[in-house]
Amino acid sequence: MGLITLELFATLDLVAQSPGGPEEDPENFPHGGWQAPLLDETSGAQVAAAYEGTDALLLGRRTYDIFAAYWPHHNDSFATLFNAIPKYVASRGTPDLSWDGSTRLGSDLVGAVREIRDRHENIKVVGSLNLVQTLLREKLFDRLDLWVHPIVLGSGKKVFAEGAVPSNLTLLEPPAAGGKGTVYLRYGLVEGTPAVGNIDDMQGGL
Repeated sequence: MGLITLELFATLDLVAQSPGGPEEDPENFPHGGWQAPLLDETSGAQVAAAYEGTDALLLGRRTYDIFAAYWPHHNDSFATLFNAIPKYVASRGTPDLSWDGSTRLGSDLVGAVREIRDRHENIKVVGSLNLVQTLLREKLFDRLDLWVHPIVLGSGKKVFAEGAVPSNLTLLEPPAAGGKGTVYLRYGLVEGTPAVGNIDDMQGGL
């Protein structure tokens, strides 16, 4: 069974909407492109390393349209990867799937994602916040790669929206900070739900 990894860029208040540019998702969101001033060589290298071995992309409709309009016309390492591997699109509509290797998922999204996981070893979900919410609710992911940037926006779509289910995650490697204060966190989903207790019962107290 393959691994499904959520790749997300977020602010300190966990807004993940439109990091790359104002045109990504302009609906009622004035901060599109907030990530650009915070990019540095460290985070760029981290992102490149995170995509090593990827053999499929799982995308929401809006992210797919952005990628399909951009990557076929470029020739860097990301373009080479993204243009070559299968792309699976979660959409209720009828998207233009002219980008080579693209397939629209059917109405049974959860079932289709489970089939993709059986078919591929290393699946990446990029952006696609509506799709991410479904995968979080179903616990249908294995890892979360999260780049947290040192800004607060106060509005916008968040990584964890209403309806997220209680889940346990474990930090897979030490956090790594870039020169502009962005912190890279890599988590793995583990079984169970968060435990509760009374702080007074902890050994040693406060």
